[in-house]
Amino acid sequence: MSTSTMRANFLSFKSRAKILHMTWFAFFVTFLVWFSHAPLLLAIQESMGLSDQQIKTLLILNVALTIPARIITGMLVDHFGPRKMYSAMLLLTAVLCFFFAISTSFEALALSRFLLGFVGAGFVIGIRMISEWYPAKQLGLAEGIYKGFGNVGSAAAAITLPTLAVMFGGDDGWRYATALTGVIALVYGVIYYFSVTDTPAGSTYFRPNKSGGLEVSSKQDYFFYLLMNIPMYLAMAVLVWKVAGLGLVSALAANIIYAALFGIYCYQASQIHKVNKEIFVKPVAEIHRYKFKQVAILSVAYAVTFGTELSVVSMLPLFFKETFLLPVAVAGIFGACFALTDIVSCPSGGFVSDKFGRKRSLVVLLIGAAIGFFGMSQITGDWPIAMAVVVMMLASLCLGAAAGCVFAVVPLIKRRLTGQIAGMVGAYGNIGAVLFLTVFSLVSPSAFFIVIAGGITFAAVCSMLLDEPKGVMVEMLPDGTIERIEIH
Repeated sequence: MSTSTMRANFLSFKSRAKILHMTWFAFFVTFLVWFSHAPLLLAIQESMGLSDQQIKTLLILNVALTIPARIITGMLVDHFGPRKMYSAMLLLTAVLCFFFAISTSFEALALSRFLLGFVGAGFVIGIRMISEWYPAKQLGLAEGIYKGFGNVGSAAAAITLPTLAVMFGGDDGWRYATALTGVIALVYGVIYYFSVTDTPAGSTYFRPNKSGGLEVSSKQDYFFYLLMNIPMYLAMAVLVWKVAGLGLVSALAANIIYAALFGIYCYQASQIHKVNKEIFVKPVAEIHRYKFKQVAILSVAYAVTFGTELSVVSMLPLFFKETFLLPVAVAGIFGACFALTDIVSCPSGGFVSDKFGRKRSLVVLLIGAAIGFFGMSQITGDWPIAMAVVVMMLASLCLGAAAGCVFAVVPLIKRRLTGQIAGMVGAYGNIGAVLFLTVFSLVSPSAFFIVIAGGITFAAVCSMLLDEPKGVMVEMLPDGTIERIEIH
């Protein structure tokens, strides 16, 4: 297929292109609602009489639930299918959004923001949907378009909601603005359900053989999987520690939560053992085998790409304001540019991955991002501001493209487990954000960028161990026959 024909197919609104565009917009809506509070925090603070500590708590709570939610959502989408799951997610999003909009106390606001963290898991659903509709040779670009355009939902919230709040007027303007995003989610959830199917006509939707945990292929992978789950609970423990540090959770309550997290990990480990206990009795059949190291490497890569993006976007406006003594509005625009490059960078990364190989593209782009952030660590007020912006944009482009490469590989590991794999990789993106934001609270911006460059370099080295997907994926149909899925 020629490049021009491929481009025309992606720009149309028929067949698989229709599924792509409807699905990235579903992702866009979830991010619109998830980040709807951020640009309205000042209005919320004034209207509700909240303290600075309470506002910080809302920001932390907004991401706390996303880490486990992506794991849970990955399991559910593999079992129920992306059509039902995305529609249900959008309806749940609307309900939680309305709950936030009508909250009249800080406790209600905090609970609604905590629950809205589940909305951030919607991203995982579309990864499985797109992988069902696109062949491997176009999958990287398709997943990149999905991720890049969907991510813009947070930027759309920042641009539109403050103006809408002013238009509605009064102390409750923010309530109507956020509630409007809930209405959009409610309506689109119904539209999505009646407009898409899980697979093209005649295709089989492969489901996991067991539920409760990710199936692995060997004893070594079993213990590796248990180890890879530990950072998720450590990240949530760090969030608890940060909330306790603000004085909003007592030491006793924090210790209880720590104990609960340990208990939940033990329960999850028991479920993982339940799903995989047979590997200790007999080897996994060749048809069901895959290498868990692929999942682990992609998780690390996404931790430093998406994790960096989430953490840097939150600090860049202040960095530009203090470094170049810019007005707040101008500094905010420069900071927003970092996130807006996703529209170009994620699809570009997916396209490069399709064209030049998954492993090579990921390694090269990660190295480019590491060099870019090392360059950002050298920025001072003596630099021409134009040069600083160019360095920032180059770092952002490489970073977003590398993230696009990650999800060009995820659907090529094991088709029937794509949702769970995407859930784990996506959760690591939030783990990275927690890690980097914690580092930022302890060091200078220059040192922060150096730490990021080091983390990305580590991920690039790990990615050199990634196996290039090749040949075919093999899945067993419900009637016992074999289906071979070309991945080149």
